[in-house]
Amino acid sequence: VQLQASGGGFVQAGASLRLSCRASGRTLYNWIIGWFRQAPGKEREFVAHITWNLGTPAYSDSVKGRFTISRDSAENTVYLQMNNLKPEDTAIYYCAARSSAGTGPYNNWGQGTQVTVSS
Repeated sequence: VQLQASGGGFVQAGASLRLSCRASGRTLYNWIIGWFRQAPGKEREFVAHITWNLGTPAYSDSVKGRFTISRDSAENTVYLQMNNLKPEDTAIYYCAARSSAGTGPYNNWGQGTQVTVSS
């Protein structure tokens, strides 16, 4: 599966952005789509994921209550709605996919989209 992330930008603290991750190449049935981010000088961290079949979301504690992950089956796209953005949300955001069978690694990655939040 090929993943194309988009929607990043430069915003003020408190603003909102919506990231998109469009998948192509195969159906996402039985896959999990995740969002990760990497800030300068820091390791990549998990942000959120969603199971394609049931749409079950999960979030990191740092974004819970501010970010919402969703999917559009018709568009084969996963969205990350980010509200009340904070400067510490500044990072390159990546979407990734893995099979929902077992607990294997994310082995399909998009190219990343930059999110910059100024104070």
